[in-house]
Amino acid sequence: MKKILMIILPVILIAGIAVYQIANATTQTIGGLMDKKVLVAYFSWSGNTKSIAQKIHSQTGGDIFEIKPVKPYPSDYNETAYGIAKEQKEKGIHPEINNTDVSSYDVIFVGTPAWWYTMAPPVMTFLAENNFEGKVIVPFVTHGGGGGYTIDKDMADLAKGAKVLKPFVVYGRGSAGVDNDIKDWINRL
Repeated sequence: MKKILMIILPVILIAGIAVYQIANATTQTIGGLMDKKVLVAYFSWSGNTKSIAQKIHSQTGGDIFEIKPVKPYPSDYNETAYGIAKEQKEKGIHPEINNTDVSSYDVIFVGTPAWWYTMAPPVMTFLAENNFEGKVIVPFVTHGGGGGYTIDKDMADLAKGAKVLKPFVVYGRGSAGVDNDIKDWINRL
């Protein structure tokens, strides 16, 4: 009986240490967000930003929320981009949106397409209508060739009191390696 215990106890100890190391490595692989309440909020007109939001959500967990304007944008690109979105940007219009309470979240990933050198107007509304005091905002931006512009700084201007981190910027839905790119970005947060 003592011989069996002498064999079983070290095995249990080694297994316990292995489980601890795996759990610790998991926390490190997602940027140390395991102990934070996370929300992934995004606006997506074409589906690109939604695709990236879902990938971020699968790696960070937490909740996911789609920012939707009460009056949807037309499906025609030219009417949306060169008509309504351009006018909203030029006139500083923040369209009415379906909103969510962000008060219980610590870290909020905020996704937007780059429209007219900044974030989409519904995202502006989301940031302007919520209290982000003491929260961390992590921007992610999809674009069609213009890059991320100064969207992170624009977000900081609207989300008073929030700490805004370095954005993840991706062309369209990203390349075949976008999942790894997102993982690397999250680990650097």
